[in-house]
Amino acid sequence: MKKRVFLMVLDSFGIGGADDAAAYGDEGSNTLAAIAKSAQWNVPNLTGLGLFQIDGVVPSSPPQKAGGAYGRLVELSAGKDTTVGHWELAGLVSQKPLPTYPKGLPREMLEAFERKIGRKTLCGLPYSGTQVLRDYGAEHMKTGFPIVYTSADSVFQIAGHEGILPVAELYEMCETAREMLQGEWGVGRVIARPFEGDAPETFRRTARRHDYSLPPPGETLLDVLAAAGQDVIGVGKIGDIFAGRGVTEVLKTSGNRDGMEKTSALVNRDFEGLCFVNLVDFDMIYGHRNDVHGYAKAMSEFDDWLGGFLPRLRPEDLLLITADHGCDPSTPSTDHSRENVPLLVAGTSIKPGSNFGTKPCFGCVANTVAAYLEVKSDLEGENLLPYIT
Repeated sequence: MKKRVFLMVLDSFGIGGADDAAAYGDEGSNTLAAIAKSAQWNVPNLTGLGLFQIDGVVPSSPPQKAGGAYGRLVELSAGKDTTVGHWELAGLVSQKPLPTYPKGLPREMLEAFERKIGRKTLCGLPYSGTQVLRDYGAEHMKTGFPIVYTSADSVFQIAGHEGILPVAELYEMCETAREMLQGEWGVGRVIARPFEGDAPETFRRTARRHDYSLPPPGETLLDVLAAAGQDVIGVGKIGDIFAGRGVTEVLKTSGNRDGMEKTSALVNRDFEGLCFVNLVDFDMIYGHRNDVHGYAKAMSEFDDWLGGFLPRLRPEDLLLITADHGCDPSTPSTDHSRENVPLLVAGTSIKPGSNFGTKPCFGCVANTVAAYLEVKSDLEGENLLPYIT
């Protein structure tokens, strides 16, 4: 039988404890600790794999032998966003931080963009994605000027009402911005943020978001596997994050439920290589909106799905569950938080109860996957198979 790896990124599911959190303004942030206090929290399958036996995680119940392998990973990249987090999971450490604009996008950047699209823009400031619609959505509908804003992350976001700025035109604007934003202006992502509604109180973002990422500046796990003739199936925004590079098949999703359903369908398919999944709702809908109970409920829904997915894995399959950063919904900040991330590994080849401890570099994921699929790599991070098989 062909070997398959299912790599699932629970977007923003950090577990606290980053030694350099204070340097990012995130001292004390702990996404797991925050949501585990909610009455909506119920994760017996993640618990059974060893979630609460990871270094630094306070157990919620008496210790028991875990059914999977477990440990925590420390980020080495300079940043705490989706792009650098995923690149590092794929074995590429970012030594230089991507540009951010905590005081607002530079005027010369906005003017250059306005010249290219032939119209003015609104906002230009760091903003919550929901509040910016309340504050600028009505003016956008009157003028047709796109709403351009950023956040604590390295992003250039463009929002447009679908009835005023058609989605296809919004995407063209984002492509224009992506071509322009290189070099010192090379933000990690340009993001299309279409929305709908008739008034500030009813404006809401639609599912037609689209990310335009910088291409990774070096080789990643996806490149290595694709060059070796392996399948690399990106579910969710994986294709966007890696600018399509190394992805042999893209399956877009409308949210967590759709992503889980598409992953369930793939378990029945014959492929050889990697199924790389991002479940974005944890971050986008709950973390950034400081919704502790919503986040906890979404995790419980994932755990319920996981209980049905695990028995369907084939003997040659490997399942890895991890995250790309934190987004503690209990803090005043609505931005990502610098945290360590969990890594849970399951499969018939995995020694139950294997604790690999705390390892530097998210790239341990990349080299573990490459080793399991018997593909040679020189990526950043340690191969964990000797600890867990």
